[in-house]
Amino acid sequence: MGMVGGGITSFIGPVHRKAVGIDGEIELVCGAFSVVPGESKATGQALYLDPKRVYETYQEMFEKESQLPADQRMDFVSVVTPNHVHFGPAKMALEYGFHVIVEKPIAFSVDEAKTLRKLVDKTGLILGLTHTYT
Repeated sequence: MGMVGGGITSFIGPVHRKAVGIDGEIELVCGAFSVVPGESKATGQALYLDPKRVYETYQEMFEKESQLPADQRMDFVSVVTPNHVHFGPAKMALEYGFHVIVEKPIAFSVDEAKTLRKLVDKTGLILGLTHTYT
């Protein structure tokens, strides 16, 4: 799993990381954790991630991860940004061939949601929407 958002100063990042780790089936391998300079790197260090896979922007993450061999790149991305920032990372991840998990809301407008739906239909990728981790 890659993660967009969820830096060390965020509330929701640790919540999502704990939730996905409950069954031991998901490993966090990369992330673009914050738009605050240096926070993404600090988060990666705190999580013991390979520094080469901690990115300053989600755009950089999708570009570089998509260039890795299929057995080495992230399988999907979890978008845990503030609500108004869900669309951009979700859209770009789908465009780069990555499955996406995003916390509610799926987007900030109906038009954004329809755009994501069209990308899912075109790519056949999974766009999962979580409402809770129960």
